[in-house]
Amino acid sequence: MYYSIIKNKKASLVGATVALFFGACSQPKTAVKEALETKAITHQTALVQVINPEYEISVPAELKPFEQVVVYAKVSGFVKQIQVDRGDRVRKGQLLAVLEAPEMQQQYLATKSTEQKSYSDYLYAKQAFDRLVEASKTTGAVAAIELDRAKSAMESAKSAYEATKSGTAHSSQLQQYLRITAPFDGIITERNVSVGALAGSGANTPLFVMAQANKLRLTLSLPEKHASSVKDGMTATFTVSSQPGKTFDAVLSRSSGMLDQHDRALKLEFDVNNAAGELQGGDYAQVKLKLQRKKPSNWVNSKSVLQTQSGIYVLTLNDDEVQRIPISIGAQMDTLTEVFGNISAQDKIIVKPSEEIKEGKINK
Repeated sequence: MYYSIIKNKKASLVGATVALFFGACSQPKTAVKEALETKAITHQTALVQVINPEYEISVPAELKPFEQVVVYAKVSGFVKQIQVDRGDRVRKGQLLAVLEAPEMQQQYLATKSTEQKSYSDYLYAKQAFDRLVEASKTTGAVAAIELDRAKSAMESAKSAYEATKSGTAHSSQLQQYLRITAPFDGIITERNVSVGALAGSGANTPLFVMAQANKLRLTLSLPEKHASSVKDGMTATFTVSSQPGKTFDAVLSRSSGMLDQHDRALKLEFDVNNAAGELQGGDYAQVKLKLQRKKPSNWVNSKSVLQTQSGIYVLTLNDDEVQRIPISIGAQMDTLTEVFGNISAQDKIIVKPSEEIKEGKINK
């Protein structure tokens, strides 16, 4: 009897302990489940900002000579003199080289002689006509047909003289081409011939290459998404690797006005004054531009942009419903990113989106 009572007490104690154990285990699970459900339906949101700030971008560019030309000889001839060499700075009209072509001088002398003969023939015909005109003042002294014939001969002689005169001018001009001069102020960057070399239409090698060094073009390609932010008179600052730590300024001079079909970019050119000779054509530059849209656009917190393999999105949470909106990214500024898509200023954007957040109504 005593043993039976003890046994029952032990059984009751074990049962109470087991019940207590399972009760203790079930309570934390319920609390964790409730916490997870609460966390799943709580999302921090922020409104879309419709603003028009000034933002800055950095793009690569290239410094090019403002003018660059390959100098060829217009007429065939042998190089007689070379007055400059690579690296020489020259002025507009300065003599660079002299060619010689003896046959050209002979041609000029021949055309000049023909011109003088034609001029003499013209003078003779004119004097004959003038005498007949004077004689025709006496009635019946000169027949009308004779007067007309003399006038026709004079006009023919004049035309022949004008033609030979043009031929002489042509020969003279060709002789001028034997003197090669600089087309503008600049620097000789290449010299490709020596004295005695054949130059002219039969040779494909240019005599010189020269470039304008006191003025440069800063040329860059602005990505399509920033093209609408370009305005007249905008300024740029740039640096070059050959001048570390130094910053240069430039003002927009011209724009292509249309996107290039190859890289979908807008070509911009800034004229750079290089009178001091600090910069050199051919340098690569890094340019900073301050841009601003022509009208306000939509901006969101940069953390709100969800980039996945299927695309770029933002998640909206309006009226307890989550929607995934496809977007494209524009400019970026500090913690904000410009976005384009089917969103408005009234939309609430989830600040920290993830792919685990499903679309649809949230169950509270």
